Amino acid sequence: MNTEAQDIEMLSRAILTEARDEAEQIKAEAQVKAEAIRKRAQEQAEQERKAILDRAREDAERLRGQAVATAQLKARSLQLTSREQLLDRVFQTVRERLSDIQKQPDYDQVVALLLREALVQLRVNKAQVRADKTSQEILEKGALTELSKELNGQFTSAGVLEEGTGIIVDAADGKLNYDNTLETRLQRLESTLRASVYKILIGEQS
Repeated sequence: MNTEAQDIEMLSRAILTEARDEAEQIKAEAQVKAEAIRKRAQEQAEQERKAILDRAREDAERLRGQAVATAQLKARSLQLTSREQLLDRVFQTVRERLSDIQKQPDYDQVVALLLREALVQLRVNKAQVRADKTSQEILEKGALTELSKELNGQFTSAGVLEEGTGIIVDAADGKLNYDNTLETRLQRLESTLRASVYKILIGEQS
């Protein structure tokens, strides 16, 4: 028969064994929970990493697209600027050489055409004509008289132009005016000629 001391010792060992078993169980459960938490954290971190990489990739593609578009726009702008500067130089050179047309042998016919066109546009039978010195000499040699007869009008010389090559016609006491100098004609035509001139400059067929 067990003594009281033995009973107490056995009870103590039983309590300790149960406590150890419970502690082991709690530890095992804690390890399982910790592993689950670690796994969820790892999965979440991987999802976040993937999301960050996806956003970074999208941002990079967007920025690359913007950079390409900006570069293309700048290139196009520079191309257009260069084109316009080239055309401006071409037309400026043409303007500077317009007076050379007076050296052509048929310039008297050109003057007559310039005057006829201006008078037809104004639709008047009385007008004063101003012209550059060379053109005025041609008019006074007979072109002005011939056109007066041809158009049944009274057209007289009104002096030499200070600037320009060609003629300017005034009528109705200055209320009507038609500038048919070569410089003004070029200016009127420039906007419609620029595309064709550029094609010629780069070797394309107009």
